[in-house]
Amino acid sequence: MFMFDVANSGIHSDSLYASLIDSSTHKPHLRQIHARLFVLGLQFSGFLITKLIHASSSFGDICFARKVFDELPLPQIFPWNAIITGYSRNNLFQDALLMYSKMQLARVSPDSFTFPHLLKACSGLSYLQMGRLVHAQVFRLGFEADGFVQNGLIALYAKCRRMGSARAVFEGLPMSERTVVSWTAIVSACAQNGEPVEALEIFSQMRKMDVKPDWIALVSVLNAFTCLQDLEQGRAVHGSVVKMGLETEPDLLISLNTMYAKCGQVEIAKILFGKMKSPNLILWNAMISGYAKNGYAKDAIDTFHEMINKGVKPDTISITSAISACAQVGSLEQARWMDEYVARSDYRDDVFISSALIDMFAKCGSVECARSVFDRTLDRDVVVWSAMIVGYGLHGRAREAISLYRAMERGGVQPNDVTFLGLLMACNHSGLVREGWWFFNRMTDHKINPQQQHFACVIDLLGRAGHLDQAYEVIKCMPIQPGVTVWGALLSACKKHRHVSLGEYAAQQLFLIDPTNTGHYVQLSNLYAAARLWDRVAEVRVIMKEKGLSKDVGCSWVEVRGRLEAFRVGDKSHPRYEEIERQVEWIENKLKESGFVAYKDASLHDLNDEEAEETLCSHSERIAIAYGLICTPQGTTLRITKNLRACVNCHAATKVISKLVGREIVVRDTNRFHHFKDGVCSCGDYW
Repeated sequence: MFMFDVANSGIHSDSLYASLIDSSTHKPHLRQIHARLFVLGLQFSGFLITKLIHASSSFGDICFARKVFDELPLPQIFPWNAIITGYSRNNLFQDALLMYSKMQLARVSPDSFTFPHLLKACSGLSYLQMGRLVHAQVFRLGFEADGFVQNGLIALYAKCRRMGSARAVFEGLPMSERTVVSWTAIVSACAQNGEPVEALEIFSQMRKMDVKPDWIALVSVLNAFTCLQDLEQGRAVHGSVVKMGLETEPDLLISLNTMYAKCGQVEIAKILFGKMKSPNLILWNAMISGYAKNGYAKDAIDTFHEMINKGVKPDTISITSAISACAQVGSLEQARWMDEYVARSDYRDDVFISSALIDMFAKCGSVECARSVFDRTLDRDVVVWSAMIVGYGLHGRAREAISLYRAMERGGVQPNDVTFLGLLMACNHSGLVREGWWFFNRMTDHKINPQQQHFACVIDLLGRAGHLDQAYEVIKCMPIQPGVTVWGALLSACKKHRHVSLGEYAAQQLFLIDPTNTGHYVQLSNLYAAARLWDRVAEVRVIMKEKGLSKDVGCSWVEVRGRLEAFRVGDKSHPRYEEIERQVEWIENKLKESGFVAYKDASLHDLNDEEAEETLCSHSERIAIAYGLICTPQGTTLRITKNLRACVNCHAATKVISKLVGREIVVRDTNRFHHFKDGVCSCGDYW
């Protein structure tokens, strides 16, 4: 209403209408002003039309902006810049480039304001060749020293992964003309292209030149420290952010959150996350993936649910992180919910997510559900095939894994390193030495170099089958330095076959690589105990005590109605403890009635697997089984996860229990899955 009062006052200056355009807060106002310009004969004012184009495009009304532009008979450089900028700001990059072509045909020469938005369009489309043509024009017209043009060129080459060209643009500027924009552009380019060390080196040069960084530079530096997982330096940058009063800058909060989450400081990340009133998808993803990658699987799942409940639509990153968390938790019910959610989403046909679902179901104990996802996946690439083969391997179903590999070959899909890892795992868990050795040698035919995990599988395969000399020869011939998993596999095999001298050598190598790992000392103690060398067992215990090392306490989780209940040795805090204790006693009595006799050497055979538990019935998985029996209907499958390798006694006892109670009992230990049913285990007692 105010606009028309002024319009009727007889004042018709360009500056008045320019201020009206600048102060407009709604699209209809701009259209009313445009109509008024026609009445007053100002519709061809380049100054006012340029402002209208800028204002309309800032509201996202690019169609009206283009209509206003097209009404100009002979637009000069400013309206051209305005419409190109409008298209670029609205991510209509193809239209921006098309308008630039028309501008050239109209013989209107570009200026320094034209090129930044033009280069942004080339970057958005990754049009390297077009960008180079624009670069040539920049050089020919003498704008190569302009800071914003230079920033656009560096961003273009960085987006197209041409870091050599990006550096050449930056280094072409004299030191005196390098502004914070120039320094920030090259630092960001390095950080975004996987060159964090280079980014930090350039940032250091920038600080030596007394150039004060802006928040954009600090974001790139934080991203570099995140890539390097340098928490100490990242914290130092956080301190600078606070001192500069930038702690509320959204992009900096996202970078700080991501850094702390990836460096394992999820509690600090959570505090920063809570400071955001409306976290965007990037921030949600940082929290979910941070939780998932640092062992806070339940928190990751809860955060994913919270994000969905708040109406934030997840992307592939958030979904795959949530799937990974479900796999860690091991809850089949939660896994099924995740699968159903994906089936209702836009990502139901995403191959990468399908492979993640296959892995999730396999790790949650249902290879059948994993196969169901595999069968419904139409576009199967090597990742999908490999995920299913690894799933079979995890459950020791070697024949199915090999059969699937043959089908994969017939389908013309080339295997990768993960494919062979799954095959070796499957053969290892089934004791198929000849087949496993064949697959290992087959890797070179596909030009795949075996890595630590492949060698560890082969050493374990040969060693557990008693071929210790052959296993050691493989280690000596390795083209890469043997790691912890390789020597650990040899030590485990030596324990099984009581080969003390070779086992001691393997242990020495482990102590050199990882001297503070409790498991290595416990494994050596196991070896001595199996060979009844009690004085050496005592020596290892003394060394462990001197180093302040203690054995892991056994813990088992059982899933009941989608919830995981944890049980530790000697823990009487559970509200239903008395019922559980009675059920444990009932199981023990039934075992005795069936004629089951515990192995007398069990506490010596697997010293690290709950050696401190005084009796067989107090092992954590036995308590978990008892709780599962009293809380679930007859015939329900019990699903248990254990933080240690299943001991000989519990493995033998669980076989008998499965027959006594008429239940299938699925146990996931640190090594593999065991499916107990009718007195038999799927591993065939080979684990």
